[in-house]
Amino acid sequence: MPTDTNTETTTVVVVGAGVAGLTLGNLLLSKGIDCVVLEKRDRAYVEQRQRAGALDARASRMFREWGLADRVIGGVPLEPVLNFRIDGETRPLALVPDDEGGGRFCPQQVLVRNLIDVFVADGGDLRFGADDVSFENIADGPSPLVRYRDGTGSTREIRCEFVAGCDGDRGVSRTAVPDGILTRHAHAYGYSWLTVLAEVPARHQTMMALHPRGFAGQFGRGPHASRFYLQCPPDSTLPDWPEERIWDELETRFGEPMASRGPISSAQLVPLRSVVHSPMSHGRLYLLGDAAHIVPPMSAKGMNLALYDAEVFARAVVHHQTHDGDTSLLDTYSPTCLRNVWNYQAFAAWWTDLVHNAGDASYQGEFRHRIARAEFARLYESGTANRLLSEFMSGLN
Repeated sequence: MPTDTNTETTTVVVVGAGVAGLTLGNLLLSKGIDCVVLEKRDRAYVEQRQRAGALDARASRMFREWGLADRVIGGVPLEPVLNFRIDGETRPLALVPDDEGGGRFCPQQVLVRNLIDVFVADGGDLRFGADDVSFENIADGPSPLVRYRDGTGSTREIRCEFVAGCDGDRGVSRTAVPDGILTRHAHAYGYSWLTVLAEVPARHQTMMALHPRGFAGQFGRGPHASRFYLQCPPDSTLPDWPEERIWDELETRFGEPMASRGPISSAQLVPLRSVVHSPMSHGRLYLLGDAAHIVPPMSAKGMNLALYDAEVFARAVVHHQTHDGDTSLLDTYSPTCLRNVWNYQAFAAWWTDLVHNAGDASYQGEFRHRIARAEFARLYESGTANRLLSEFMSGLN
């Protein structure tokens, strides 16, 4: 394999061009901090990845404060209402409006495309097709070395001050941390979601069903597509769910016919789980987003947690570069982020169990089912309960 012996230098090497990595790159670039973003996949793949798309009010505020909101946030304002089908009846749950200008319904692939466009237009160094990434000296010495293989098969080297691991739960960044350094905290919820992307327009931004057969959801993905979710046992397989069964089950749980049964473009099974790795740094390697933590999709907080990590780390690097190498904010990166992570994990666990128990009594039994129904009713009847839910949903808690 040919090797390029010329070692480049930069301040931060960002591994992974997802929401965390691209946001971090844009924040650093806006402050004049050199960085290189490495991404294993090609640009077309990255821009077309389908993911959830709810930016909470805190995330929207962050982009405004860094002067990027007008260029990267698309979509429409989030409706301050959660639409539920309960016992065959539509029951909108109006949330208390926040004072931050509200969140945005912005599909993640739209946000990613915008972040790429802005980063490249502003002169950012974004390299697709970067494979076989490896690290040296991340724990010892002031200058880690990042090595990767580019699209031509040549090995490239970049000397840097910091490495930001933004390459997800299955990326190389976290596995580069030696055994015994990180503690993994995990919780399995005991059921999966069948997630389906179909060419069916959504009647609402969100519609969720609480049904004895399990949770169901429909979320708009643009004017002509929707993402559907069906709660199912953890041992389910995709062959268990032919298209006709999917549409029949959605109609059963929503208690009404679907507006249409369009083509299904993708389907996958997602076991619901919560994971936190602690600490979120090792030496000069810092973990962001899914590389450090996972929340169940019911909470709609995975993308927002990644954005929070990116801002905390960006501020720490900017402080280091502008205050004579002061590492105080870098030293507190992990505890600062973990306080926020555990706060959101607490919400995610409560909300996930509540919504599923309120429909499916077979999961944790009839007692927990009735408790969940009572607690759910309180969200409609109690201003205090509604306000707490609203604050968590908006990210302002």
